[in-house]
Parts: sequence; C-alpha cells; structure tokens
Amino acid sequence: MTAPVGSPELFEREFREFVMREEFPCLGARATLAHNAAMVRVFGSLGDAINIERLAAELAAFSEIAESADSPFLSLIAVFPETPPSDEVAFDRLLWAQLQQLADRDSIDSLAHSATSDDPNDFTFAFRFAGVPYFVVGLNPGSSRIARRFKWPTLVFNPHSVFDRLREQGKYEKLKSMIRDREIALQGSLNPNLADFGEASEAGQYSGLVHPPEWKCPFHRPQK
Repeated sequence: MTAPVGSPELFEREFREFVMREEFPCLGARATLAHNAAMVRVFGSLGDAINIERLAAELAAFSEIAESADSPFLSLIAVFPETPPSDEVAFDRLLWAQLQQLADRDSIDSLAHSATSDDPNDFTFAFRFAGVPYFVVGLNPGSSRIARRFKWPTLVFNPHSVFDRLREQGKYEKLKSMIRDREIALQGSLNPNLADFGEASEAGQYSGLVHPPEWKCPFHRPQK
C-alpha cells in the first residue's frame, strides 16, 4: 500500500474524519479526539523492524504522559501507510510482530504494573511498554468489523489507566453499554472476541480477527 503524498496532518485529519462519523460506535475514541488527547504518529510498514527505534521512542514519551495525565481519555495512534495490502490473518501476524519488537526493545521492568500479566494466555494480560499497560486496537482496511476499517493499518495504544479512571468516576459501565449498542446498530452484531478485562485474555481482541479456539498468541515477554 503506497503512502499518499501529504504531511502527517493529512493522516490526522483522515483519522479524525473516520472516528467522528455519526455512525462510528466507539464513543471513547470520539471523546479522545474531542478533548484533543489523541496523538497521531506516522511510520512506514507495520511489522518492519526499521520502525522500531522511533516507535519505541514515541511510545516511551507517550507512556510518561499517560502515567501523569488526569484526563479520562488519551490515545497514541500509530499509522503505517506503507504496509502492503493484507487480509485479516496477515494483519494479525504483523500486529504481533510489531508488538514483539517493541517488547524486545523495552528496557523498563515489565512487572512495574502488578495488576496485569505479561502472559497473553492469562486473563489479566495487557501489552506493556515502559511500565504502562495498554489495550491495543488494530485498524485495517480489510477488517471484517466495519468500525475497524480505516484506510491504513493502524495501532491505537489506549492506556489501561483511561479505563481505571472511568470506573472510578462511575462512567465505565454506561459508556460500555452505549458503545456496544452502537456496534450492534452498525454491524448487526457484537465482535465475538469481546470480553471484559479479567474474563478472558484481551490479546484476542487486538487485531479484530476472530481466532479459532485453539489459537495461541505468538507474543512472549522477553526475560530481562
């Protein structure tokens, strides 16, 4: 997929238009943009090791912000417009390759946040970088889920602290219910991967691909 000519602002504008459509179901993403709390960064091809130095630096800087921010909404959006066209299976593989490269590069103690696990088979798994746990949402033009069909492969890094703050404010359950109602209105069904934290590993939700029961996540946290 050839990157379109244009500045990083082009990708941010396209992402904003994608999320702010009336039918887009994720109200959390819409609120993040409304609060100007989405940081859009543009890289090359998803899974390409050439991205890793800059991607790691951007995510480390964002992690510092995520640890100190008091906003209930905050996301880092990493767009990979040079990714060759791929189906959902290939996108899932590239997503995990990119996350593995990040984990291999991470120099921070992965156990700094004890509420989540490094094991993708654990029901409390979360991808962690620089000590911050993230729920990662993969967007891909070939996704079977309408809400995930962005023009270019993209990874959205959502700090778990965002969900924690919403729970503390008593807003999480209502927001979750509204989002799921909107997802049904758009797609006609909920994503079969959907599960609350602690009910099943969130690893199966990252790419949007519906995995077979025997699927084993390829990610492993390296020993430091």
